[in-house]
Amino acid sequence: MAPSASAGSGIDMPVVGVIGAGQLARMMQPAAIGLGARLRVLAARADESAAQVIPDVVIGRHDDPAAVRAFARGCDVVTFDHEHVPTEILDLLIEDGVPVRPGAGALIHAQDKAVMRERLSALGVPCPDWRRVAGSGEVAAFAADTGGWPVILKATRGGYDGKGVWRVEDAEEAARVTDGAAVRGVELIAERFVPFERELSAQVARSPYGQAVAYPVVETVQRDGVCREVYAPAPGLSAGRAAEAQRIALTIAKELDVTGMLAVELFQSADGSLTVNELAMRPHNSGHWTIDGAVTSQFENHLRAVLDLPLGAPTPHAPVAVMANVLGLDLSDVYRAYLHCMARDPGLKIHMYGKAVKAGRKIGHVTVLGTDLGDCVERARHAAAYLRGEIDE
Repeated sequence: MAPSASAGSGIDMPVVGVIGAGQLARMMQPAAIGLGARLRVLAARADESAAQVIPDVVIGRHDDPAAVRAFARGCDVVTFDHEHVPTEILDLLIEDGVPVRPGAGALIHAQDKAVMRERLSALGVPCPDWRRVAGSGEVAAFAADTGGWPVILKATRGGYDGKGVWRVEDAEEAARVTDGAAVRGVELIAERFVPFERELSAQVARSPYGQAVAYPVVETVQRDGVCREVYAPAPGLSAGRAAEAQRIALTIAKELDVTGMLAVELFQSADGSLTVNELAMRPHNSGHWTIDGAVTSQFENHLRAVLDLPLGAPTPHAPVAVMANVLGLDLSDVYRAYLHCMARDPGLKIHMYGKAVKAGRKIGHVTVLGTDLGDCVERARHAAAYLRGEIDE
């Protein structure tokens, strides 16, 4: 790609356009600085997380074709903070000659769960039994065909952090979900419930010419559909299962022609078997530990891939890394809590997102590196709880 000249610098620097201005775009900025790249961000509001730290901000909506096309004209390549940009808008950018990474043909598999399930099933990737459904009768028929209740219902588009996902125990509960979905025009799929023991995430980065690297497989601890903690590497995971998870992620990245980061969320059952739950084609919450805990963070490797640069090593810095999300509660003076945590534990790494504190909202995360999992979990958990206002010592 022919990079755009940085204003007043005399040095040609590539401009990466990021559609969406949340914390993921914000955390791309330090990596961009190190690579000598410039970020341009499309933000819905001037006070969004990434807009606070990236100088080149364009105000506009991700679903406004004119706004997105105008934004992209100043970019050498376009990538994403989220998966919600309509496919038809991405097609317009491609028609305009703007490289879009990951491309629309890949991204659709992270946008539409039915499309994702169809493709992964065709590839032989381990998936739960599933079916498109449009009413409670079809859900009941699916349950009868796949071993009974409960059944997991998912909106094909738009769900995240537990939103758009319902566990239904019988036809009556299914009817409440399907009737509501019909009113809102939401399409659904039904999935067989997987009685998993824990959730894992396998992250890989892939470049346009096919170079790929795999990060250590991690365990994610979820509560109410929201990731609370990440343990890297996943404790007790055998080398064989870890390699299997990485192979699954690398296969999906290659077959779907992903450019950038890919996170494959997995269920692990009691017998050790793995089942793919979700995909994300961008930096992911399960990889935030890599900022402090790996030679090359997920954010840097995402930008390296998007810019078609050689990928960096995903090697961990320490035997154990634990990341804990800081979720908003009702603590008004987060800054004072921030100071306390830094003084109490100088080895702690705290990342705040510049977001207003709201109950349940991800406003930051903390990372601890070490050699003992229990110690790292206790330190990260304590800091996250203090920053929420759950504890005061």
